[in-house]
Amino acid sequence: MTICAETSSRITNLECSVCGAPHSAFKLQRLSICHGMPLIARYDLQDPLPKASIHFVEGSMWRYRELLPLLDDENRVSLGEGFTPIITLQNLANRYNLRSLLLKDEGKNPTGSFKARGLSMAISKAKELGVQGCIIPTAGNAGVAMAAYCAKAGMRAVVAMPRHTPKAFKEECYWYGAEVHLIDGLINDCAAWVRETNADNHLLDVSTLKEPYRIEGKKTMGYEIAEQLGWHLPDVLLYPAGGGTGLIGIWKAFHEMQALGWLSADVKLPRMVAVQAENCQPLVETFLGRQANSQQYNGRPTIANGLAVPRPIGEPLMLDVLRESHGTAVSISEDEMLQGMRELGKQEGLFVAPEGAAVWMAARQLLASGWISADEQILLLNTGSGQKYLENVEGRYDQ
Repeated sequence: MTICAETSSRITNLECSVCGAPHSAFKLQRLSICHGMPLIARYDLQDPLPKASIHFVEGSMWRYRELLPLLDDENRVSLGEGFTPIITLQNLANRYNLRSLLLKDEGKNPTGSFKARGLSMAISKAKELGVQGCIIPTAGNAGVAMAAYCAKAGMRAVVAMPRHTPKAFKEECYWYGAEVHLIDGLINDCAAWVRETNADNHLLDVSTLKEPYRIEGKKTMGYEIAEQLGWHLPDVLLYPAGGGTGLIGIWKAFHEMQALGWLSADVKLPRMVAVQAENCQPLVETFLGRQANSQQYNGRPTIANGLAVPRPIGEPLMLDVLRESHGTAVSISEDEMLQGMRELGKQEGLFVAPEGAAVWMAARQLLASGWISADEQILLLNTGSGQKYLENVEGRYDQ
């Protein structure tokens, strides 16, 4: 398989995230052969690639196609994902005496969340590599996105989600024609079901970081942030981290842009903050040294379904991001998330997912402690629309 001249993808190979061992980017891959850990896509960043190469007329994540792994545009499976707005939260900035408070609203994506980016990329590559069907354990949004993109691609879609997942997520999967299996427990229990059901790998498991390309879709958030802020970056970036693909991907994008010279030498990378739910905070526990790792962590359900990921395979990569960026990890209670949803709704007219509310409350917490200064530029990532969470939060707007 050769690189298609039309897309001019600069992908060169995949690397094991543990040891860097090379793997082919031109055949179907899952986890690394050497360590059974995530594979990371690498690109030729040495040859000049001017910013003018961005496909500015393309109002989607595909404007950065040279830095994405798809070899032939004929295999692109797209619903218009990406290039979501960055909104200035001036009312809240005034209320808390902040110089600059911004929010990137990923709820504007197809299927209502940032998962559209990663699944568009993963399903596009699956199509290019001849895959006939995909399977996923999900807390909600990823399953919806996979179902939609598989429908677009004409692929079989099998979704396993916790039985307590809000009805809106289940119904949307049904409408896209997916096979939905409801499992008792959290996403790790769904993952166990997937491993047993798909033991022969007859379907491609597109779980978080268990194939190399969801992260490549998610990294486009990083490219967009830089482009939308005039090739500058915020001082602090707060991200709701369940599986952590977006956190890892955004950090990867920043380093790729540095290598390309798209960010000037005086542009500092932001301190990255991973935000989790108190009910399920494995990364926080590991980051603070209260456990060696999250492999035995047991979480509880949370209104922020996307944060109910008790044993993320990407934990080592997330920890690397936090340490390299001099960042931190914090957790937010269920009541605080509701408070954040109310405040963003009443002050800014935004009905965000509980995950998005969590990052705002984390910012408030870090401002109060002095970890964030009021004169810094703060960027929040809202990962989805609040509409799908109505079953979780219905009637709680005045509590």
